[in-house]
Amino acid sequence: MTIRIGTSERDGTFYSQGRALKTLFERRPALAPVEVMECKAASTENANRLHAGEIEFGFMASNWIGRAKNGETPFERPIDLAMAAPMNAGPLFFIVRAQSPIHSFSDVRGRRIAVGPRTSGMVQHAHGLFGALGMSFSDFSPVYLDFAAGGAALAAGDVDAQFQCPIPNAVMTDLAQRIALRVLPYRSGELEAVMQAVPYYRRTVMRAGAIRGLEADLPQVAVVNVLVTHQRVPDAIVREAVEAIATSGGELGRLNPLFIGMEELLEPLRSRGAAALEFGGVPLHPGAARAYKEAGWVQ
Repeated sequence: MTIRIGTSERDGTFYSQGRALKTLFERRPALAPVEVMECKAASTENANRLHAGEIEFGFMASNWIGRAKNGETPFERPIDLAMAAPMNAGPLFFIVRAQSPIHSFSDVRGRRIAVGPRTSGMVQHAHGLFGALGMSFSDFSPVYLDFAAGGAALAAGDVDAQFQCPIPNAVMTDLAQRIALRVLPYRSGELEAVMQAVPYYRRTVMRAGAIRGLEADLPQVAVVNVLVTHQRVPDAIVREAVEAIATSGGELGRLNPLFIGMEELLEPLRSRGAAALEFGGVPLHPGAARAYKEAGWVQ
């Protein structure tokens, strides 16, 4: 059978990670061939595809999987998702042109902000971030563009800021080479307010030099992105896929830098067991649980 992986738009980080998983999986006869499938509304669309049996694995941000499990808006029904593996925990951040008068979140009032496609997870993240800071989409003009189109709009001056996703990603790398950029910082107390209001975020640091124009370490928020499956997907397939991920962190990092640090994401399994990866109350798939035990991550 073909193993189908739901990702994101072609310029999104999920798509690039899906291509790396395809390379890794197809080295194992039990997992070949692999089809990487694009979509516009990554997390929500992938959950619905899993429910419909259209894919075996899907990328999602961890903040969506509990809502899918419980059938909360925008999901029309509970979905029997099962956790497979963490994929990355990268920063979510806003960029502006270097000469922009925007220097803080309060400065975005009345501005045009590219926040992602209307039904995307990025838009939901933006709602959560601004809500934690006492703002809403009514305070600025949201522009619903994907990463590539949003970057082009920022370069052309058609928007004043863009909401970006974990780096490295091709759009961000190219954009930073084309125009001088700044990453919007959090002021005193703002990052703490966001972390308190949104429990599925983690604190991270964008390191100086990570992109052109980032001249000092900058604290930001990160969301754990995950690979999910469905309870109906056979144990043997999930075990084989998760074993490949759990035992190939270094190789995945070479295939795609977004996977660097995979061991750090798996390390909590040693102290907390399966609960360490059961975001939103979504259980580990039995095949995944077996793979982690056999690989030595769980006693």
